[in-house]
Amino acid sequence: MAFQCQRDCYMKEFVTCVLSCCPAELKQEVNGKKETLKGFSVKLQDTILFPEGGGQPDDHGLIGDIPVLRVTREGPEAVHFVSSPLDVGQKVQLKVDWERRFDHMQQHSGQHLITALADTMFGFKTTSWELGRQRSTIELDTPCVKPNQVRELEEAVNEKIRAHVPVNVQLLSIDDPAVEEVRSRGLPDDHAGPIRIVDIEGVDANMCCGTHVSNLSHLQVIKLLGTEKGKKNKTNLIFLAGNRVLKYAEKSYGTERSLVSLLKTGPDEHVEAVDKLQKSVKLLQKTNLSLLRDMAVLIAQNLKNDPQKGNFFTLHKKEGDNEFMNIIANEINTEETLVFLTVGEEKGPGLFLLAGPGELVTEMGPQVLELLQGKGAGKNGRFQGKASSLSRRGEVEALLKQHCTRNASAEE
Repeated sequence: MAFQCQRDCYMKEFVTCVLSCCPAELKQEVNGKKETLKGFSVKLQDTILFPEGGGQPDDHGLIGDIPVLRVTREGPEAVHFVSSPLDVGQKVQLKVDWERRFDHMQQHSGQHLITALADTMFGFKTTSWELGRQRSTIELDTPCVKPNQVRELEEAVNEKIRAHVPVNVQLLSIDDPAVEEVRSRGLPDDHAGPIRIVDIEGVDANMCCGTHVSNLSHLQVIKLLGTEKGKKNKTNLIFLAGNRVLKYAEKSYGTERSLVSLLKTGPDEHVEAVDKLQKSVKLLQKTNLSLLRDMAVLIAQNLKNDPQKGNFFTLHKKEGDNEFMNIIANEINTEETLVFLTVGEEKGPGLFLLAGPGELVTEMGPQVLELLQGKGAGKNGRFQGKASSLSRRGEVEALLKQHCTRNASAEE
């Protein structure tokens, strides 16, 4: 069965009938967290909303005024996941999210064109592809694609776009001899109905279920961004097609203008200016680290020379790291003095170190960790880690001071 979205990829609205509506769940990821939504699976007499398949994501859209959150394929049928139920038998109007649909058409047809010419020109076979949210990737069965080959391929695909080459769709029966002559990576196990062939005239004929442009001119332009090393001795070719190229150019220009303002140089000098800044930052970081080390030694020496130093020492510095804290602890005789050090924002995340007599550190370490909402571990008289928040640092100091005072009294 071919859906209406496959018969006419440019149709934006369509009236159809509800065949079934059953309670269902949809598992999805929102802001990095997996969630399960309760809703309904709806099957329609026909649909203009493409179900996920062939490397192409599903369409978004509306059934009436109800958003369609997911469209999947079950054999010859498309299943639409919605949050509200629909009456079986009622007529409904579908509306497709056209911006998303046309973007998918441009990327998918662009992939077919790039794949065909990469094979014809260089013998690079496509083994898989991914239509990403911002850019798409074609996996080529070759360990390397040279920069000049990328340039030649880009010139060739854009020449085909300028030539206004038609793209036709044919439906063939599975036993039609013509099926054997088209490019294919095989059919899904649950395929049903005729075989759909997407034919770029004179360029490529490929078995495909996806939505495509009717003429290569609708791709507007294709930009090959470059290549990356792929899996198993393969190469990933990264590309943009159509409106994505325009958006990429707009975003790149905005970034360029921001860098001009920040670096006070023209675009041609940006790389050199950033390189100089990075070298300056590294030098400053090295100098800062050296000063922090010297400061740590001075802090420890001042404590050792203080006749009223007592058996507890605490310090907080906004700047510093684990090495800074450990230098202080190393310079102080922690067999006699309990040391509590922190670095970072006073009420934000940071690092901490508790050093002192082994038994005391082992006893107090977990309590410090709990108050600072942190993660860490200890051994040999040291307990250190990361604190989610240093806002309760004062409570930790009071707790440790009280414990030290109690121990001193017991010894007297």
